[in-house]
Amino acid sequence: MRLSHFFFTTLRDDPADAEMPSHRLLVRAGYVRQLGSGIYSLLPLGYRVSRRVEQVIREEMDAIGCQEMEMPVVHPADLWKETGRWYSVGAEMARFKDRGGRDMVLAMTHEEVVASLLRDVVKSYRQLPMMIYHFQTKFRDEPRSRGGLIRVREFVMKDSYTCDADEAGLDASYDLHYAAYTRIFDRLGVPTIPVASDVGMMGGSQAHEFMFLNPAGEDVLVLCERCGFSANRQVARTRVSEPPAEEPLPLEEVETPGTATIADLAAFLGVGAERTAKALFVVTDDGRLVTAIVRGDMDVNETKLVNALRTTGLRPAHPDEIKAAGMVPGYASPVGASGAFVVVDELIARSANLVAGANREGYHLRNTNVGRDYTPDLVADLTSAREGDGCPECGAPVVLRNGIEVGNIFKLGTRYTQALGATYLGEDGLEHPIVMGSYGIGVGRAVACIVEAHHDEKGIVWPAEVAPYPAHIVSIGATKDPRVAEVADALHELAFSAGREVLYDDRDESPGVKLTDAELLGMPLIVTVSPRSLAAGGAEVTVRETGERSVRPLAEVEALLRG
Repeated sequence: MRLSHFFFTTLRDDPADAEMPSHRLLVRAGYVRQLGSGIYSLLPLGYRVSRRVEQVIREEMDAIGCQEMEMPVVHPADLWKETGRWYSVGAEMARFKDRGGRDMVLAMTHEEVVASLLRDVVKSYRQLPMMIYHFQTKFRDEPRSRGGLIRVREFVMKDSYTCDADEAGLDASYDLHYAAYTRIFDRLGVPTIPVASDVGMMGGSQAHEFMFLNPAGEDVLVLCERCGFSANRQVARTRVSEPPAEEPLPLEEVETPGTATIADLAAFLGVGAERTAKALFVVTDDGRLVTAIVRGDMDVNETKLVNALRTTGLRPAHPDEIKAAGMVPGYASPVGASGAFVVVDELIARSANLVAGANREGYHLRNTNVGRDYTPDLVADLTSAREGDGCPECGAPVVLRNGIEVGNIFKLGTRYTQALGATYLGEDGLEHPIVMGSYGIGVGRAVACIVEAHHDEKGIVWPAEVAPYPAHIVSIGATKDPRVAEVADALHELAFSAGREVLYDDRDESPGVKLTDAELLGMPLIVTVSPRSLAAGGAEVTVRETGERSVRPLAEVEALLRG
């Protein structure tokens, strides 16, 4: 492919909104262009990389027995209403009406469609197990797109689905995908850590995310460097020191002016933050006011709170809502209050004589005790893991690291098949719901993470497995020496005739522009043909990953380009 005819352009300056190297380099090198917030066009170079990534995924899916197909991007809303997700999924789902006034959905994922197909196709246990997958456009109206291709609204996903007769079959299918994902990310050159994660809107009994460690990642991972424990902070439990055993002391109201924060309160009373209880006030989707109580030195984990409450979302409570339940913002506690659903963290329930709000401006209560002074409606694990907490497996201190999710796998069970009536006739002659699993990889995000893992100060450094072209021929000084164009043209044609299309910079540009662009674009090999290289006996070959340069005889260069 000749660059003089190529649909691309490079930029000399970084895009103003670029937050991450992958965003900066993919735009600068002409791989992608932004159309709108979270919506990108893949230019020819970007599309070729995407197709290479898809092929790696396709090969590993085929290897475990998955069958490729294609499902629609537009769904009748009736399917989503049958499973309940039409009502539980928020504004991130794009809803619209067709010309007949029927509710429709732009696909976020395809569990409903798969369950509907299973209802029509699978009748007997003899047809199970089976695995299917496709590459399809998804749309999720993200409230905050960021990082170029890292978080977008429209994207291509490989989503696969396993269909089994029972939980043991699901376990086997899940393990096959777990191993396949490990191989995929190894081949893509993206080092990942599988971590236990929240099932979220997907539902089901178990989930893992494949995380690429990156300081710009939005997920926080809890990792043990001793035993290998790993989990998303959303669900991670850790060990903390047990509170001391104490006899409950009499409740005592104390004046604490200007202490609306835990730090101010602890300093004023001369106690540690772990001797205080703090309250978070939220309202659930069904309108319940919730008071969540955790120790003052800890933070409420919103995902754990959502799961404990069995709700789909939360919003902060307004001051008037808190006051209506008999509590005073900044000095609040459940003591003497009513009208709120009270959830306390497990550690709070085991701690005696904590300082809490007195529901009176400028006052707190010493020696509050769960059970004696107020009765919670629910006790649950509510706190976020902290750096240095004990590993739940071995007790060693855990570390916190940021990561980017590049793949996820879910055990869905019968969540969707029961709702849609997808059953099979078992050996026992009875109808049973099909047991499902769901597995996803965002192709564009994988491309971005490859760049995050493989770049330098000059540009992208593509691994050979996914590079858009295996080599980049650059002609320099063709106007001074006709042999340059002759040799470069011949190398380009030779590679093409051998079935290995390469990139050929035949533009009428300065040597500096051409070489800078070659390093920015990042093909594994850069072959430079110039009067100097020809005088030295051949063409200069640069290995982009190492920067190693050498002039090699043309016969050897021809062999390289043939592969």
